[in-house]
Amino acid sequence: MAEEGAAGAARGAGDPAAPARVAVLRLDLTDFRSYRQARLETDGRPIVLTGPNGAGKTNLLEAVSFLAPGRGLRRARLSEIDRHGHAGAWAVAARLTTPAGEVAIGTGRDGTSESGDRRLVRIDGQAVKGQAALAEYLNLVWLTPQMDRLFQEGAAPRRHFLDRLVFGYDPAHAARLAAYERALRERARLLRGGSADPAWLAILEDTMARDGVAVAALRRDIARRLDRAAAETQAGGAFPVPQLTLTGKSEAWLAEMPALAAEDRLRSELSASRRIDAESGGALVGPHRADLAVAHAGKSVPAEHCSTGEQKALLIAIVLAHARLQAALRGVAPVLLLDEVAAHLDATRRAALFEHLLSLGSQAWLTGTDAILFAEFGAKAHFFTVTDGMIAASPIPAGSGAGRPGPGPAAP
Repeated sequence: MAEEGAAGAARGAGDPAAPARVAVLRLDLTDFRSYRQARLETDGRPIVLTGPNGAGKTNLLEAVSFLAPGRGLRRARLSEIDRHGHAGAWAVAARLTTPAGEVAIGTGRDGTSESGDRRLVRIDGQAVKGQAALAEYLNLVWLTPQMDRLFQEGAAPRRHFLDRLVFGYDPAHAARLAAYERALRERARLLRGGSADPAWLAILEDTMARDGVAVAALRRDIARRLDRAAAETQAGGAFPVPQLTLTGKSEAWLAEMPALAAEDRLRSELSASRRIDAESGGALVGPHRADLAVAHAGKSVPAEHCSTGEQKALLIAIVLAHARLQAALRGVAPVLLLDEVAAHLDATRRAALFEHLLSLGSQAWLTGTDAILFAEFGAKAHFFTVTDGMIAASPIPAGSGAGRPGPGPAAP
């Protein structure tokens, strides 16, 4: 059955019940968090993981999140992920189906590195340098309970959230952002020292101007596209329509002048603010100061002033709009990792979310403590129970109209 699902996944999702076009078909974990060894096999449909708190559901989502570049959905140090009380380094392996065919991906911590925080990546058995190559095969977006306060916190988490979405449209965004942040840190270090070479500062500021304006321009473009997509993607009206705006000095310049002129402006302002930046330890201007402003369109109310439930619904609406937009622009929807996403949704919104996920043709991994919350998926999803680091296929919850077990083997 898994072979049939893989073929369907590669064909694409025109039918709401069709499997995803990009999907994880097999996931293997070794010494990862609470798992000594685990394997989970699917045929590309949505995955529902249920079980008590602390059973290891989120650990599985985190393992999937390492199939893309970055530090995973918990942003943990690599050495923190090793199985407690075990000296071995963790590893995650997966078999994916993509429009170009199946691919095997492996990643994990390099146990021989001195720092203990070096990550290894293999694609089809061949070692590759760096994590960027992973973005060619799999794009991931996730929502976790920790993100429920996204609109209440400072701007940095919102920038990180937007950047995670932007990676799906242009994987090179990650390299440009990293280059900008390295130059920002090095410039701050030199300014603190008090005897920086002006010529070297100019080189760093040139890097910040070129990469910084490119980062700001792409963020701004994607935020505008997401804003339009969100207005069109209303999931039957069950979710509020979010309005998205990227704010900041660099971003405002791009609305007023060509990108090259914005680079010159940023270069000039960085040079003029060296004394002040030396005292503050940062930089007064640049894309690191940007913020993603979100509002409830129906109420014309900023997201931070909305209720907790409305804020959660706005976040889900943004992710759904992103998945729709990416499917339209790139022909492939991202894989979605939705941790405890259904617990605080009413029945109408849950049904709308599930219907939307199926219509996307996007493989979604969802977790929860109560399987009945996901009953409306019926046979269109795989159901697994997670208990103390053990994974087992489970029956479709009663009330879905189908009581037979969900297909797809699972092994502890």
